[in-house]
Amino acid sequence: MNNQEIQRIVSSVMAEINKKAPLGANGNTSTGEVPDISQIGNPLNVPDPENRGAYEDMMNATSARIGVWRAGTRPLTQTMLKFRADHAVAQDAVMSYADEAIINRLGFIQLESKVADKDEYLTRPDLGRVLSDESIAKMKAEATPGAQIQIVVGDGLSAKAIDSNIEDVFSSCKAGLEAKGYNLGKDIFVKNARVGIVNCIGEILKPELILLFIGERPGLGTAESMSAYLTYQPVAATVEADRTMISNIHKGGIPPVEAGAQIVSLVEKILTQKTSGLDLEL
Repeated sequence: MNNQEIQRIVSSVMAEINKKAPLGANGNTSTGEVPDISQIGNPLNVPDPENRGAYEDMMNATSARIGVWRAGTRPLTQTMLKFRADHAVAQDAVMSYADEAIINRLGFIQLESKVADKDEYLTRPDLGRVLSDESIAKMKAEATPGAQIQIVVGDGLSAKAIDSNIEDVFSSCKAGLEAKGYNLGKDIFVKNARVGIVNCIGEILKPELILLFIGERPGLGTAESMSAYLTYQPVAATVEADRTMISNIHKGGIPPVEAGAQIVSLVEKILTQKTSGLDLEL
């Protein structure tokens, strides 16, 4: 690759960055911050596509890495930079914790699993399915036993998903459930939680249904995706096939407010049929 081609690629990358945040004389943004390349969309890189209309429609329909083109046998520089930036965002989402200001504002009873730190969370998923002894004692003292519906929020594999979505989906869902007259327990947040934490909570509080919101494993398309798991009468022996799930809750998937309405509808079906998971007739 000659110097002219290298300069063309660099100029193309900087032009895409500059669309998001104009650069000052020192190469930084006008606010003094380094621009976030992970927020830049995928450009149309294929030169002279046979069907440009279809190519543009395809690119507009997905955030997936398609039509990225190449420089010889290698990806374009801007493609590699975007990949590495998105990978860094995904890693940050896994290794960070939910915003305490949001958790406090929503008034959750705050509990923790037996996980000591993020490294242990990733290597010992079994510990993320069980509450710590201190949290069990706190839950017994402060939570609501025998509620019809118990809402639980867990950071899971993406704290960013909770920060981005929980306020909207929580308010929408809770308002819908209260309007239906359901008896709700005091809301719970669990730090370093896995989906199976609902089995531990169900064994102790014995609600009829647990609704869990939890951050999904982040991908290179988004780190903001959240899931809702609904489990009827969860106990220690409950398995994944016994749960009903709505996934991909985020601004680029199922909008949080819309997801809240869907969850209320699912709750009605589960409580009517008194089952969840594979046995539930949708």
